[in-house]
Amino acid sequence: MWASVVVGLLARPWARRVAALALLALAIALFILTLRRSAERAGRAAERLETLERNDAIHRQMLDAAARRPRSRDDLLDRLRDGGF
Repeated sequence: MWASVVVGLLARPWARRVAALALLALAIALFILTLRRSAERAGRAAERLETLERNDAIHRQMLDAAARRPRSRDDLLDRLRDGGF
């Protein structure tokens, strides 16, 4: 029964036009929502990359500091006497 009502409505030209416009509006809305989701995903990836770069820079600074450290107590005393810190 419902099928005949739907078929009867879609037989009219104005109803077909309304259905086409509704489908077009739905497609545009889905496209915009997909763009929004992909932009959010790209934003999260950029934030992750920024955090990774910051952590790598900190790690590099720690490695540089460890490479410059005094090797023995005598080296430490020499640096303290020379005012190297």
